Amino acid sequence: MSPFITLILLASLILGTLLTMSASHWMLAWMGLEMNTLAMLPLMAKSHCPRATEATIKYFLAQAAAAATILFASTANAWITGEWNIYSTATPISTIAITMALALKMGLAPMHMWVPQVMQGLDLPTGLILATWQKLAPFALIVQMAQFAPPQLLTALGLLSVILGGWGGLNQTQLRKILAYSSIAHLGWIVMISQFNQQLTMLVLITYIFMTSATFLIFKLMSATKINTLAVAWAKAPAMAAIASLTLLSLGGLPPLTGFMPKWLILQDLAAQGLPLTAVTLALSSLMSLYFYLRLCYAMILTTAPNTNNSFTPWRLKTKKGSALLATSMTSALTLLPLTPLAQALMN
Repeated sequence: MSPFITLILLASLILGTLLTMSASHWMLAWMGLEMNTLAMLPLMAKSHCPRATEATIKYFLAQAAAAATILFASTANAWITGEWNIYSTATPISTIAITMALALKMGLAPMHMWVPQVMQGLDLPTGLILATWQKLAPFALIVQMAQFAPPQLLTALGLLSVILGGWGGLNQTQLRKILAYSSIAHLGWIVMISQFNQQLTMLVLITYIFMTSATFLIFKLMSATKINTLAVAWAKAPAMAAIASLTLLSLGGLPPLTGFMPKWLILQDLAAQGLPLTAVTLALSSLMSLYFYLRLCYAMILTTAPNTNNSFTPWRLKTKKGSALLATSMTSALTLLPLTPLAQALMN
């Protein structure tokens, strides 16, 4: 693909997201979502392989169904209330329909089955965009809808996403599918807290983007797409394998890494809201996600790839180019836990 075309598509992607995030009119928000989707499709299909084409079609069908539902529900709400303003969405049917459509766009359970299949057909940089930037526009609408949507619906979406995201990743061998289920589980945590504390919601979302970006960029640097290829990571670059393991443990929420901060604050806030059972369920469900993160760490640093005496060992990585984005995301994913008091002060 021409660099000029790629630049236009990325600019359209950014413009569509910003348009939706700044919109207060349902039609404008819908236009932003459509711009975002149409700019993403050529980026997904640029490799011209059958798997990428299949992933693009699946993504288009899921996004088109969600966009049509949002358009019909917002039109019905405007017919009843006479208002297109997002904050005037008060009819129960429209609110529930729009919330479920946004959940389909983000890939929340139980509308999550398209996410692993689409992620598997993409290369890692495009998968990074799908797992991070593409969540911003629908998530901004969910945050605005949180005060109107039934609390039971958001709680059910969050719990199902955490449970099914952890459960689905247990038996996977493809790294992109594992990262897809990891994304589903993390989005469940974010949606769960969005109805109670919007400042904490934004903090958790930013932390998730940093950790996920670091993981995708490290796997891209290692050219790893399956668990088996991680077995030679220690021979290629021991320091990078160790940092990758720490990043995965941060995604799992282990202290003293950054990933512990959002889970700790979310559980604390849920307990303060009088939902101890929900907090315990989330904490126990996250153990399934932690299992497959530990599985990846075991493959990277505690195993040696099968080899013979005359086999070629890739002792060095193919590229030596530095990456400011990788360095920034890795530093943020590993070292921000001491800033928790500052984050709490900013939220208050």
